[in-house]
Amino acid sequence: MPSDWHLVHLGSRAVGGAGLVVAEATAVSAEGRITAGDTGIWTDAQAEMFGRIAAFIRSCGGAAGIQLAHAGRKASTHVPWNGGGPLKPAEGAWTTLAPSALPFAPDWHTPQPLDEAGIARVVDQFRGATRRALAAGFDVVELHMAHGYLMHQFLSPLSNHRDDRFGGSLEHRMRFPLMVAAAVREVWPERLPLFARISATDWTEGGWDVEQSIELSRRLHACGVDLVDCSSGGNVAGARIPLAPGYQVDFASRIRREAGVPTAAVGLITEPEHAERIIASGQADAVFLARAMLRDPYWPLHAAQSLGADIRWPNQYLRARPPRPQA
Repeated sequence: MPSDWHLVHLGSRAVGGAGLVVAEATAVSAEGRITAGDTGIWTDAQAEMFGRIAAFIRSCGGAAGIQLAHAGRKASTHVPWNGGGPLKPAEGAWTTLAPSALPFAPDWHTPQPLDEAGIARVVDQFRGATRRALAAGFDVVELHMAHGYLMHQFLSPLSNHRDDRFGGSLEHRMRFPLMVAAAVREVWPERLPLFARISATDWTEGGWDVEQSIELSRRLHACGVDLVDCSSGGNVAGARIPLAPGYQVDFASRIRREAGVPTAAVGLITEPEHAERIIASGQADAVFLARAMLRDPYWPLHAAQSLGADIRWPNQYLRARPPRPQA
């Protein structure tokens, strides 16, 4: 269940001036959680508490978003501050699901392959979670198709070894994520934005790559996805990723240009001037921040001051506002 901690955690980012605050990796089913400590929106009681959070974010002038997720074979793990590895049966492990019976890494659970009935059930779980997100008052839904979770597992030939209509060719590997997107768009009103987060590459030879991501983005846009959030990695344990500030921005730029869909850039973007350049140069339509906003929930207020922009401060904090930028 989301709790007062989540209200304060997410709400403080809205107080801090974020334009959109997204509740991340919110599970559509109990078995879809990454850890037993994850929140979900598979019950009306969960949605009711998320409704308080969404209302508070909106009262601060921000938009409220929720990222709907199913962890697939990367479910049933310890919380990160307890090591993050797979749970043992005595620790409450549950059966994980995937396109194929391939564990994420050595010593991880071997997942149960989803049959067609199971795939249909998960699609319906995303549909139900979307209905609850709408009832809770969220403004944006984002589908989590990245970081080695269930939909990414179907997309990548490294984790999808099926020989039915959900595996093999790119068309078949895209089928399940596109089914989810279409089902969600049927429920989510046209007036409200629908986003999808993808991993643009597995960073591993023979895996999912940016060319396939461009085609997926085209198809998602045709299904009613309004923006593609361009991350990378997460599906291959030990993949070598060239981490550096803005190392994923080129993915957002290529997908925006070649797929003709709005994109968001993410990944080690921490400086206001860097974020501004990404938008001003047309590399992406939005910048999403995670670690920078965890370090400083008032990052947007400070960024506006640094860039000489005027921004509305909360009335309760006006005594602390620095002098307005000069015209």
